[in-house]
Amino acid sequence: MLARIWKGTTKPAMADRYVSHLQESVIPELGAIPGFRGIYVLRRAEAGADEFLVLTLWESLEAVERFSGPDAERAVVPPKAQALLASFEIRATHFHVALAHHV
Repeated sequence: MLARIWKGTTKPAMADRYVSHLQESVIPELGAIPGFRGIYVLRRAEAGADEFLVLTLWESLEAVERFSGPDAERAVVPPKAQALLASFEIRATHFHVALAHHV
């Protein structure tokens, strides 16, 4: 399994709207992609901005490429998300999941 990690920031006033966008638009779209296994959205408030770390889980690199296209490290940030974000990474990173444990 692969973990795909990407970061973006919003202004504090836009943070809840960004979370709603993820819940209402992004997660349903991801759920329709074969090989998508889950998502964690981490949020922390910083001075003047809310930082988001988005970790998605994928069955394989081929599954990631169903989402990203042939350049697996290319960040996928549609215009609606870009309008809510103050800044965002243009590349994602990938890690093999060596161990997972949930209680």
